Amino acid sequence: MKTMTLYREKDSPIHRIDPLTKLLFAIVAVSTSYIVSNHVFVLCVLTVTFLILIAGKVIKYILPVIALSFLLIASIIIVQGFFHPDRATVLFEIGSIPIYKEGFSIALLVTLRVVTMISAFGVLILTTKPDDLVETLVEKGLSPRFAYVLLSVLQIIPQMVALTGKITDAQRARGLETEGGLFVRFKSFIPLLGPVVLNSLNETRERSIALEIRGFNSKSRRTYLHEREPYKFGLPLKIILVLFLVTVIVWRVVS
Repeated sequence: MKTMTLYREKDSPIHRIDPLTKLLFAIVAVSTSYIVSNHVFVLCVLTVTFLILIAGKVIKYILPVIALSFLLIASIIIVQGFFHPDRATVLFEIGSIPIYKEGFSIALLVTLRVVTMISAFGVLILTTKPDDLVETLVEKGLSPRFAYVLLSVLQIIPQMVALTGKITDAQRARGLETEGGLFVRFKSFIPLLGPVVLNSLNETRERSIALEIRGFNSKSRRTYLHEREPYKFGLPLKIILVLFLVTVIVWRVVS
């Protein structure tokens, strides 16, 4: 059975960590990688993030996302390497385009930061059920309206993929040619676009009606179906992450 989330059900210590700690980790990892402009430091943060993904048994699910980002990364390397204002030393050439050492250094730092950001939030998204994350945030005082928006964002990609798959199968059953060369695939994209958009709008309307029926706008005190056991190492981990972030900020200011 396909789920409407990117979450992967695994038996790992990372899955047992509470959602807020993983959210804080993602924020700290991304923030520190941008605060410190040092390749070795950012690489260390990225390495720790990869180790967490390996411990969570979800490393293979983040690799395709990183691979997709390499089109952006390649453009960063070319633009920074060729057009950087301080260019002086040619490092290597891509065809007839010289890539300068000074620009490549900046491009490499940006690349490490982008991969760190993807991987850090991958830890959160791939090892945390969206419902658990949103309910925890609401319990801590987050507006239910904002929580609903957050949950929708977390679910929109798998929902669109599932919906596109259903419509593709339906159109193929009606004789639409969806496989072949680039032109054939592009030609089949137009008949798919309309149903996908219309079904998405219809699902949004149905969801809004369902929310109203279930008392989404009610002002009464909310109760929760599932009572989760507090993660016993949550507080120490949060303290460590906050101290690490503060230390990095102080070090960056005084250095």
